[in-house]
Amino acid sequence: MKIICIGRNYTEHIKELANERPIDPVVFIKPDSAVLPKEQDFYIPEFSQDVHYEVEVLVKIKKVGKHIEKKFASNYYDEVGLGIDFTARDVQSQLKQKGLPWEKAKGFDGAAVIGEWVPKSDFRDINDLNFSLIKNGEIVQQGNTGHMLWKIDELISYVSKYFMLKKGDIIFTGTPAGVGKITTNDYLSGVLEGKELFSLNIK
Repeated sequence: MKIICIGRNYTEHIKELANERPIDPVVFIKPDSAVLPKEQDFYIPEFSQDVHYEVEVLVKIKKVGKHIEKKFASNYYDEVGLGIDFTARDVQSQLKQKGLPWEKAKGFDGAAVIGEWVPKSDFRDINDLNFSLIKNGEIVQQGNTGHMLWKIDELISYVSKYFMLKKGDIIFTGTPAGVGKITTNDYLSGVLEGKELFSLNIK
């Protein structure tokens, strides 16, 4: 299982981090060791003083595919979820300044929160899903998949040009504006179309 992540897929998030709007999807990968085990707290790593939450809609691939046409992409997933792409922002900034890869900032242990999965068939329109991240009882991020620069089926088609997709692979589709720092004793929960799909404590 591999975790394929999409960066800069929401305009307002691009603006808040003062990034350039990309011509093509920004793609990076987290190792499977980045997955935070179910029911486990997230521990802020000692190498970062500025870990940020980034809530994202997730898609789980159900069969092998390569060079998938957009019109067939919907056949490659039946489940949608919600998760967090934890990012060591200070480490990422240092790496970006040097033109280096982001893996140390994005792929560390526990950096991928994967919530419960929901059948795609439960939703009327996969491109009109509301989701949010709640921190200590306050909504800090809100998004809708309709605001993606590249929609889910487009992402599957694009990614499959470069990586063979296999059953169980997970795509993180990008985060909306509102990302921010976590601190010890924070409590985070993620909601997709009114249903809580994950919750965790920060240690």
